Amino acid sequence: MSTIYLQLNDFGLPLAIIFAILFVFIFIIVLIRRYKRCPSDRILVVYGKVGGGQSAKCIHGGAAFIMPVIQDYEFLDLTPMSIEVNLVNALSKQNIRVNVPSRFTIGISTEPGIMQNAAERLLGLGLQEIQELAKEIIFGQLRLVVASMDIEEINADRDKFLANISQSVESELKKVGLKLINVNITDIVDESGYIEALGKEAAAHAINAARKSVAEKNRDGSVGEADAVQDERIKVAALHANAKIGEANAQQKERTQVAAAMAEATIGEAEAKKQERIRTSEANAKAIEGENTALISIAESNASRREAQAEAEKRATASEKVQSAKALEEAYSAEKDAEEVRARRDKATKYADVVVPAEIEKSKVEIDAEAEAEMIRRKARGEADAILFKKQAEAQGLYEVLTKQAEGLDRIVKAAGDSSKDAVLLLIADKLPELVKIQAEAIKNIKIDKVTVWENGQESNGKSSTANFLSGL
Repeated sequence: MSTIYLQLNDFGLPLAIIFAILFVFIFIIVLIRRYKRCPSDRILVVYGKVGGGQSAKCIHGGAAFIMPVIQDYEFLDLTPMSIEVNLVNALSKQNIRVNVPSRFTIGISTEPGIMQNAAERLLGLGLQEIQELAKEIIFGQLRLVVASMDIEEINADRDKFLANISQSVESELKKVGLKLINVNITDIVDESGYIEALGKEAAAHAINAARKSVAEKNRDGSVGEADAVQDERIKVAALHANAKIGEANAQQKERTQVAAAMAEATIGEAEAKKQERIRTSEANAKAIEGENTALISIAESNASRREAQAEAEKRATASEKVQSAKALEEAYSAEKDAEEVRARRDKATKYADVVVPAEIEKSKVEIDAEAEAEMIRRKARGEADAILFKKQAEAQGLYEVLTKQAEGLDRIVKAAGDSSKDAVLLLIADKLPELVKIQAEAIKNIKIDKVTVWENGQESNGKSSTANFLSGL
């Protein structure tokens, strides 16, 4: 027995060690399996007994140890969800129905407070259920935003429209733990064509402005071209005039120099001849007569020369005046052409300043008249529909009253044994107090001094007609 006990003791110690190691191994495995890491695209929601008076503990981008038995966990997916929202027949501030097709991108928020709302309201819901919930919220808020804005604001100021949508929708989505990522308005359409009319009006204004700008640019180009042509002609005319003046001056100078040289030569020649004649006269007195004759010839020659020189100078002066007159004529012609170009430029300027604005104003008046006529037609159509609806309601009410009266009369006739005369008597008896009251009201202010009764005697029954009348009362 002692041997067996010793053997059991020998096996007991290793077995205890094995159990201890196994327990530690299992404990480590449990710890590892209950330690949960949260990926970046999910939210780890720990629920159960989490402490701090909270219903759940939300962790994003971390890890947590899940206590066995008293705690459990689930994940919320952060993948964005795209929801198509086609709002149809939404009333704007002006009571005009519009269609607003749009697409919203949403996702579960990672902000601490909003993430707690998501854990409380979205945990356990599928992706489709979350989308349906968000879609209902978006529909309501989108209608509210459209109803608070005019058509002009919705169509022209898209940034304000998107800002109002984002502000209104996001505040409601946060209550269920969602956040708005993006809003994309596809198009805005109204059944009445009001937005299309606004677009046509803006296009007309843009076209008129472009036409005006083109006309102004063409006018500036024509004016600039005319100014350039005018400057060119003036400069060319001035250069021609200067050239002709210079040519005339050169010719005049040349003629003056030639005449001066000829005069000097003549004077020198005359002086030489004079000296020669003096010496000759001194040498030979007999040559006086010949000298006198030569002097007369020389004088005549000099006179002829002076006459020819004067004639040449006269022709040169006349030619200079003719050339100057031609230069002035060309200058006047160039100035006349410039004045004509300037007149055409002024005419184009007046056309652009008067006719083009008048055409723009005419188009504006036509567009305003069409818009006012369309507004009057729609207003008249609305008033006609209201009158028709009112008359239909009155007719329906009158029909119901007459129907009930007919049913009542039918019942009265049946109660009188299908005798129409008895039924009439019953109706008269029913209305008799009211008739008596009306008659009394009619004669209450009439003053009767006396009543005179004329009696024609007794009737066959022995009573007078007065007695019968009183007994009938």
